Amino acid sequence: MMDSDFVSEDGGRYGAEDDPETYAVIGAAMEVHNHLGWGLSEPIYQESLEIECCARGIPVGREMPIPIFYKGQRLKKSYRLDFLAFGNLVVEAKALSRWSGEEESQVLSYLKATRLKRALILNFGAPRLSVKRMML
Repeated sequence: MMDSDFVSEDGGRYGAEDDPETYAVIGAAMEVHNHLGWGLSEPIYQESLEIECCARGIPVGREMPIPIFYKGQRLKKSYRLDFLAFGNLVVEAKALSRWSGEEESQVLSYLKATRLKRALILNFGAPRLSVKRMML
């Protein structure tokens, strides 16, 4: 494995040449995890990730509202993304002791609602940062 490679939760190995935008966000998340460690609350990691992304020139929007429509009518309820990076990458930041499976369902709903194709789930709640990539 090269230094620039990353191994995801599902064992997939990828590097910057495969998806530079995803790789950039993962690099920012790794810096946050290396600096803060694990065991803090989710909002701490979210704010820190926003700061790190901005410092690295990664365009990111935080707490992005995603409207939901039914037969052309906008519903009162909507989703709120943790982050939208590069205008096309959903990023969900968690601080969990272990994965429950609900995280994937949540992010899949976000992808369907936004019609975007890529997402990252970042878990800061363990001694080692864990990452799940999702693609439609």
